[in-house]
Amino acid sequence: MTVMALHHVQLAAPPGSEPLLRAFYTGVLGLREVPKPPELAARGGAWFRGDGVEVHLGIEEDFRPARKAHP
Repeated sequence: MTVMALHHVQLAAPPGSEPLLRAFYTGVLGLREVPKPPELAARGGAWFRGDGVEVHLGIEEDFRPARKAHP
């Protein structure tokens, strides 16, 4: 089996970081924010989409940045 495409990449972010996420992913990277399904929107975070890429940012209460991990 060959992987032809990925639907999205899921990354973690700290609580309350949504304004910073929006500033970076839309303002710097030029992605557009897409609405999360209502049942997931209550958890916080944000989803962004661009040509051929989708990034989901989920909120983790005990968030700690990874030292080496990257998408």
